[in-house]
Amino acid sequence: MSQKPRRIGFLERTAEVFDLPADAVAGLPKLELVGDTELRVENHKGILSYGQEEIHISGGTCLIKVSGQGLELRAMTGLELLITGKVSQITLV
Repeated sequence: MSQKPRRIGFLERTAEVFDLPADAVAGLPKLELVGDTELRVENHKGILSYGQEEIHISGGTCLIKVSGQGLELRAMTGLELLITGKVSQITLV
């Protein structure tokens, strides 16, 4: 079974033309994991639930579930948040 080629959207074309990162132009979440103790999430849409073992973050088009131990929201701005603790799993739903 062959797949149809994916159509390139306006935002993706704009990012390509101006040589910009697609995630920044489209407002997609960007995750950066440093080891297993620090997670930065850019372009988030807010915290949905918060606990020491699980944090749910709205990514706009997806839900980001962070699981671990001793999780702590260290910093949060309108565009970025920082989670520390022992991160064991990140799930995109």
